[in-house]
Amino acid sequence: MEISLEGKVAVVTGSGPNIGSGIALALARYGAKVACNDLDGAAAQKSVERIERNGGTAIAIPGDVTDEQQVQAYLGRVIEEFGQIDIVVNNAAVLGGRGVLDESAEFFSRAVQVAAMGNFLNTKHAGRHMAERGIRGSIVAISSSNGWSGTAGVIAYAFHKGGVNNFVRAAAMDLAPYGIRVNSFTPTAPTPDNPDLIAEQGPGGVLDRPRTNGLGGPTGDEPWRRPSRWAGDRMPLVPMGTTGTPTDIGHCMAWMCSDYARLITGCDFVVDGGARAKNFAYAPAAPSDLAGPVPVIPLEQVLDPTS
Repeated sequence: MEISLEGKVAVVTGSGPNIGSGIALALARYGAKVACNDLDGAAAQKSVERIERNGGTAIAIPGDVTDEQQVQAYLGRVIEEFGQIDIVVNNAAVLGGRGVLDESAEFFSRAVQVAAMGNFLNTKHAGRHMAERGIRGSIVAISSSNGWSGTAGVIAYAFHKGGVNNFVRAAAMDLAPYGIRVNSFTPTAPTPDNPDLIAEQGPGGVLDRPRTNGLGGPTGDEPWRRPSRWAGDRMPLVPMGTTGTPTDIGHCMAWMCSDYARLITGCDFVVDGGARAKNFAYAPAAPSDLAGPVPVIPLEQVLDPTS
């Protein structure tokens, strides 16, 4: 079975530089033409350049996913440039934040707005385009393990990712009569593999460098404060020893958006080495005792962005 997205056109929101860029690259490497959106135009262009140096075709479509006129404008540009839209990946989100005792109303509102309107507006207008033209397309929303279970220190993120999960199920019912599929994908803190990002911040990800103020760290020095989570050395909690990379996500995403998945809608896909599946009392083996997964099948053809 050879997965091919040849002839398809994909839109990826929030396309830089980690998960979004990895998904955009994967869709391009499997044959799709890709339009890379981000609020930061430079980030969108970086994603385009990564695709192009790996032999793909892409354009940058910067814009605010919460602004309906901007969404219609950049989707219109994709249609004008590539002729149609077959795939939409709603990845745009506001990361980080604080816990419920300390989060600001402004940050909470903006984070929820980006997720809610980003998923709604791009699904609405791309979905109408598909329905009007008889395109039986695929729409994927990026969820998070935080949308399925509780994590300290990210109350806004947890709230809007939980909303994404039921948006997917409801939108899948709305669009099923048109043959348009709507699913979600749940990543769990993947390790970055974008050469540009690694050059900027070094190898490793959030599991190697926990956010002291984001994921459960104290935000004040009042005497009544209690720590949200254990801050000492912890054993690895992922059954297979790794949550994977954006490349692992990309391979799954390409299949989800292909015609092989023609009857899959309203579902969630998880690629995380078993992190979400485990029981709370799970006691992992030592890292040296884990076989680990098979080697990742690379998507990056040019590892040195300066070459």
